[in-house]
Amino acid sequence: MPDIRDDLSGALSHEDPVRRAQIQMQKPLAKRFYQTVGVAVAEGGGHAVLLDGRSVRTPAKRPLAVPTLKLANLLAAEWDAQADIIDPSAMPLTRIVNTAIDGVALDQRAVFDDILRFAGSDLLCYRAESPAGLVERQNATWNPILHWVAQSLGARFILAEGVIHQEQPREAIAAYAEGLRAFATPLGLACLHAMTTLTGSALLALALGMGRLSAEDAWSAAHVDEDWQIEHWGTDEEAFQRRENRWQEMQAAAAVLDTLR
Repeated sequence: MPDIRDDLSGALSHEDPVRRAQIQMQKPLAKRFYQTVGVAVAEGGGHAVLLDGRSVRTPAKRPLAVPTLKLANLLAAEWDAQADIIDPSAMPLTRIVNTAIDGVALDQRAVFDDILRFAGSDLLCYRAESPAGLVERQNATWNPILHWVAQSLGARFILAEGVIHQEQPREAIAAYAEGLRAFATPLGLACLHAMTTLTGSALLALALGMGRLSAEDAWSAAHVDEDWQIEHWGTDEEAFQRRENRWQEMQAAAAVLDTLR
């Protein structure tokens, strides 16, 4: 019988810990080899998913243990939902947890700093010069978030028109970093990093993490420009499907983060 612990053959390396974990998850689809899925207390603490009574391991063969029973139950549901084959693309929660354990946990500082780099060139700080309707929509959607960041964190970001890089004040980045520290665990950073890269905005990710925005509101705010273009020029099926896939990833990151509260 295939063993989930033998999923990865050979060591894979990449300087980016998140990307390294993602590479390790890129493997051929396996047939479902287990009958039952359960949850149990993990050795060393936390909660583990059991397949036929055996603990699941990550692609890098580390124990797949999570801090809350709620998250373990969500992971178990993903494994139980697999039919004839185990399809990682249909298991976004498991992928995030694997990324946290196999990637982020090995170099949390690198992931923390990468999120800060996004904050230094955040989507919300770059505004259109025209048309007037798009400018108004950006202001109406993004300004309240920037106001919240300034009031709650003391982080005051500078806006720019167009795509020319605007250097942000060190004080703003430092204040943002203080807010991010509340999520400085492997799972917390994995979720915030995923939401940041999916939206192009570290500010939206933190606002979601701190309860200022729902996942739906953050996703909508991240797509103000794209939605404007769609309203005026339409879209195609391929672009629509890409966005749907990314939305599934966004929902998964938000769901994992919610279980940690």
